[in-house]
This record gives sequence, C-alpha cells and structure tokens, in this order.
Amino acid sequence: MVQHSTGPLAGLLVADFSRILAGPYATMLLADLGAQVIKVESPGGDDTRTWMPPTRDGVSTYYLGINRNKRSVALDLKKADDLAAAQELARRSDVLIENFRPGGLTRFGLDYDTVAANNEKIVYASISGFGTGAGKDFPGYDLMVQAISGLMSLTGDPDGSPYRAGISVFDVMAGLHASIGILAALHHRGDTGRGQHVEVNLLSSALSGLVNHSSGYVAGGTVPFRMGNAHPSLFPYEPLPTADGELIVIAGNDGQFRKLCQVLDLPGLPDDRRFGRNQDRTANREQLRPLLVERLAKRTKDEWFRDLLAAGVPCAPINTIDGGVALAEELGLDPVVTVGEVPGVRNPITFSDTPARYELPPPGLDEHGEEIRAWLKN
Repeated sequence: MVQHSTGPLAGLLVADFSRILAGPYATMLLADLGAQVIKVESPGGDDTRTWMPPTRDGVSTYYLGINRNKRSVALDLKKADDLAAAQELARRSDVLIENFRPGGLTRFGLDYDTVAANNEKIVYASISGFGTGAGKDFPGYDLMVQAISGLMSLTGDPDGSPYRAGISVFDVMAGLHASIGILAALHHRGDTGRGQHVEVNLLSSALSGLVNHSSGYVAGGTVPFRMGNAHPSLFPYEPLPTADGELIVIAGNDGQFRKLCQVLDLPGLPDDRRFGRNQDRTANREQLRPLLVERLAKRTKDEWFRDLLAAGVPCAPINTIDGGVALAEELGLDPVVTVGEVPGVRNPITFSDTPARYELPPPGLDEHGEEIRAWLKN
C-alpha cells in the first residue's frame, strides 16, 4: 500500500484522525506536497460529507474542497479489530493529527502518551477549540471563536450588528498553524530522531491572527471597534464610490497618496498640512473623503481601476468569487486543478523543484478500507 509519490514531503505517512475543517485542511496541504495521508473516518463519515448545498454529483463541495490526495478507511473504534487497525496505523505513521476534544482518544489508546510510547518518532498534532486547560470541554466551533476572540466586534457597520467573517477563518488559520507546527517538529526530528506533541487551538490562532488589533490592545491598551470597511490606521483604505459602483482605493504610504492625487487631478492635496502624512489623513479622513469622492464620481470604477493601477496606486473592484477566479486565470495563476473529475483550488505554494501533486480525488467513505486493513495486518 506504500504510495510512491512526488513532492517535498514524499515518503511521510500521515494518519488523519481529524474531521470537519481545520484538521482536514492541514492534511490536504501536506498531501498536496507529497505526504501519504490516510483519512480515518467513523462509519458515519466526516461531518462535512453532509454539509450541503452546494453539491457536485450529490457530494458536498465543502467536503470535496479539503480532502483531495487522501485515502479513506472507516474504523469503528469501539470494535476490537478496527481499534487494533487504528493503533497499528498510529504505530507506523510519521505524523498523526486529530481534533477530538482534549482527552477524547485516551480511552482508545490513541492519545499522545500511548502512541509515543510505541512510536517515539511520531509527530502528534492536536487541534482543539480552546486548549487543554479550563476550556478543554468547550465545543470547538469557528463561529464561537469569532465571537469570543473579538473578531465579530470588529466586523460590520459601526452602527449595526456584529457580523461573522464570510468563511470559518480561524479553522483555516488553525489548520495553517498546525501544518507549520508539524513541519517544524519534523525538522527537529531530523536532528534528534524524536517526535513530539504539537498543539494548536482556535482561540490562540484567533488572537495571533487579529494581529494589529490584538497588538493594539495588549501593547497599547486600546480596544478597537467596528469601522465598517475603514481601517483604523490608514486612509484611504476602503471602498469609495465611483460613477457606477464602489472601488477599493488604498494609499499605503505618502508616495501612493501623491500618485492617487495626480491621477484624480488633485495636485494640491499632498501639500495640504491636513493630508500630507498618513497620520494626518487618518485624523482628518472626514474632510478628505468627500474631496476624493467628488473626483471619483466623474468616471466608472473600471476606468479608475485601469488608470490608478497603471500609476502604481493600489485599488481593486469588489468581485464575487467567480470574478476572483476569473482574474486569477487572466493573470496566469491557474487557480483550478481537476483531479479525477473533481475540480478544486490549486495549492497556493509553488516549488521550483518539487511541485505539488494532484493524484487522488477526494475519497468516498471507506473507499480504500479493504486495501488499508490488509496492509495494516502485514
């Protein structure tokens, strides 16, 4: 059953005991890069198999989006033979990743201490919602973390209700952090021969991912608030209306603001003491915004987009996802790959010598079960 794959992680065996989003996203990234990933599912399957619509050929596109390049085996850990197979898989693996509630695998002998006693090289990654301390029994749903971390307090109109982000942003972030932790632990293992326990939780990923906002509080004592699409430390850095719709307009530094004013035919603004420096523009945004909007209203967003971008001013139309994919295609980024008959989004990392692989479509439940069980008995 040994998989002869290519990629920078070829030769690594990953036992994937995770489900839903954070863990499966992490293991798909590892699988794209050549690791052999065995997805261990309960007889009922990963929850996301039933998260629909939308679907493709009756299968949840949520599941399809995060499970390519894996093999699936369904194991009922309450049955002796299946539990023995799971324990043997853990013994043979280089990496095990799980997102059960902390302590949830102990009764099956699949916790870190037990697995490491039989496999000292194992890099064992655990993803939880709120860590292994007082929050260990909290359910680990992304929406809870968006609320608790403060993200929702920053999202939405200033006078409106808090909003969740349009994706499960902290699940994705925790999956990325888990991947980084696994790779770091593998590097350490290469030097020492020993694995270790890597732990990630969504709340810690959230506080790290809130970057300038969490730093503004812990280092500056400032609690941020909702500003709609505005930025607390930059202006302009938001959608501004044009003749036929809004355009994102950004002046990330004084030079970009000067270029913006040249294109808008407002040459005097950069030398106005109210607007010359970023901190001045931010403090006087309510005076500056109408001056910019008056000029932008004279042309369409596509006309401004073309001319501003050509002048070196960051700006962007507000697309739906189909527009984002179309632009990526236009730019030659080849965003879509088809594995089998299932389209998916290309792995975002490019390697000069060891490219990502796209060999296996997302597996059906227990699609490789017979093969994997036979291999584990040998």
